[in-house]
Amino acid sequence: MLFFSYFKELVGKEVTVELKNDLAIRGTLHSVDQYLNIKLENTRVVDQDKYPHMIKARRDVLLAFLRQTLQ
Repeated sequence: MLFFSYFKELVGKEVTVELKNDLAIRGTLHSVDQYLNIKLENTRVVDQDKYPHMIKARRDVLLAFLRQTLQ
């Protein structure tokens, strides 16, 4: 719950999310749930030269984090 509370405080602020493939997306944090899935609005790619095919993907982005189950 500690991380959830922290992310809830960031709602409405501009944040950068770095994905595993080194893609960084910047946008306004619209919402976050208890599973730490987030929704960004007004998104843009940080390094447009590295990911030119993502320039046109300027829409809202919903990021769902898939967790690996530890055995």
